[in-house]
Amino acid sequence: MRSQATLVLALLVPLAVPSMAALAQKPDYVSDEEEDKIREAQEPSERIELYLALAQNRLDRIEGFRSKPMDPQYDNGAYIDHLLDEYISLTDNLKNWIQDQYDRRGDMRRGLRKVLELGPKQLHDLGRIQASPDAYAADYAKSLGDAKDDLTDALDGATKALAEQVKIFGELKSENAQAQSEKDRTKEEKKRSKEEEKLRKKEQKQAQPSDKDED
Repeated sequence: MRSQATLVLALLVPLAVPSMAALAQKPDYVSDEEEDKIREAQEPSERIELYLALAQNRLDRIEGFRSKPMDPQYDNGAYIDHLLDEYISLTDNLKNWIQDQYDRRGDMRRGLRKVLELGPKQLHDLGRIQASPDAYAADYAKSLGDAKDDLTDALDGATKALAEQVKIFGELKSENAQAQSEKDRTKEEKKRSKEEEKLRKKEQKQAQPSDKDED
């Protein structure tokens, strides 16, 4: 029987290990600023959310580009294909990060929930591009299909990884539950403070000498 880690690995579709020369080079699918942000995001869920945001940025740029009249003097199809290639690379990095943190037993429940929350929306965005082809659709059709397949693999892997992490770390409190807990705690502190103030005033009143005591 395969281990749970192997099952997750299979869902995340492992990539070929890059050469040392490739590792030394700056990735061509991110800007210098984005590369710095990725390097700084070492917390498991933080890195996941960053990859999701960068991937969404590519989809937003494609949507913005397609919504405007395209200049036939430029290679419009190649530009969209390039953005889709960047999207695929970011999704691959997301999957690799999830696999790495899963193997290390890093707590990424929050990030995995974000994948399952935002991933379907991105899948819908990719489907919408596919469902409304433009004059250059043939130039990026393969990359578009690969992007959808890659994201589907990431969603499957994230679903499996989250289920296993819940077994290890337990359920993660929702933001609403955390906010309610904080609200209840603040309310209790105010109540206690009010009672302590009332008691202090009572003690001060009792300590004050009466007119009878002065006589």
